[in-house]
Amino acid sequence: MDARLQRRIQRYGWDLASGDYEHGWRTQLRPAQDLMLQLAALRPGERVLDVACGTGIVSLAAARAVAPDGRVVGVDLAEAMVDAAIARACPGDAVEFQRMDAEALSFADASFDVVLSALGLMYVPDPAAALREQYRVLQPGGRAAAAVWGARDRCGWQAIFGIVDRRVRSEVCPLFFRLGTGPTLAREFAAAGFVEVRSERLATELVYADDEHALVAAFRGGPVALANHRFDGATRAAAEDEYLASIAPFRHGGGYRIPGEFVVVVGGKPAGGDRDPGGRG
Repeated sequence: MDARLQRRIQRYGWDLASGDYEHGWRTQLRPAQDLMLQLAALRPGERVLDVACGTGIVSLAAARAVAPDGRVVGVDLAEAMVDAAIARACPGDAVEFQRMDAEALSFADASFDVVLSALGLMYVPDPAAALREQYRVLQPGGRAAAAVWGARDRCGWQAIFGIVDRRVRSEVCPLFFRLGTGPTLAREFAAAGFVEVRSERLATELVYADDEHALVAAFRGGPVALANHRFDGATRAAAEDEYLASIAPFRHGGGYRIPGEFVVVVGGKPAGGDRDPGGRG
């Protein structure tokens, strides 16, 4: 898939999803975000970059952790997500938000102590390039932490991609689950130059109160929002019925408890100077 096309799909798709994102995913993603922040071990006074910051949930938590003298910058490709994050921030929060491509960060080398990326790397056309950029903007001795979705067969909602693609070619992210397969993300960290790389796998449940809550998350607040926007009424209804049938085994009372899995990785930039990711340093 052409990288420029994928970036446009991500940008406009998440613009459409921004209004429903927190309703559909805020609670569901919190275990991964909390584990990532725990492994990142933020300290007061640190400078933090949050890549693919979405509506700023992680950025604002990081700002509290590095207060009173630290600073957080959240960046996202989708303008509506950045606008939502700006609206959520309070006066006095040591955080700012900018629209920016994860593969081309417009910061000087060694600008940050910590880089975070919660559930964003799966959508980047070239995750390896994004990790190299994170490595570049870290100061020596800094660290990066990222969370991605885990293995496809451990994510009970994964049928959504096939359901949508059978109706409209969405090309949301053809390799969505690749980074969560086996040690893939840890290997990508090491290839980018990070050392002392650690990986944790986290099983969880996505809890939805009823059919409508599950459908909002799957179709309007997540990665297929752009495709859903293109559906006519009959197509949307058929897709929603098929999705509800796919998650029916996870029904719990009037709602759902859908299994999910996250992979969280943390790695450091050597304190004694750069190590060339290509093996030349």
